[in-house]
Amino acid sequence: MSIFVSLLTTELNIPEAACLKDKRQVLRSLLTRMSNKFKVAVAEVDHLNSHQQACIATATVSNTKAQVHRILMAVSQFIQAEPRITVQSETVEII
Repeated sequence: MSIFVSLLTTELNIPEAACLKDKRQVLRSLLTRMSNKFKVAVAEVDHLNSHQQACIATATVSNTKAQVHRILMAVSQFIQAEPRITVQSETVEII
């Protein structure tokens, strides 16, 4: 049996966040919607004390490499469609 684990790491900029409370409100909304829509694990993993920068990690597991890739590409498009953020970079790893 094959098991594939994939990780999408996304560096974000939240230009309208004036404080950590603003940033966390945007991220909480985004992460909850991602988790509910795609059934993935997602968390903020870096830049925790910066009010305009964030790094989020999204993980998923499947029995096919194509499926984990499809899920992460859909998640990536979903993140990029969020008008309150700008994606600075993203990295995909499949194990």
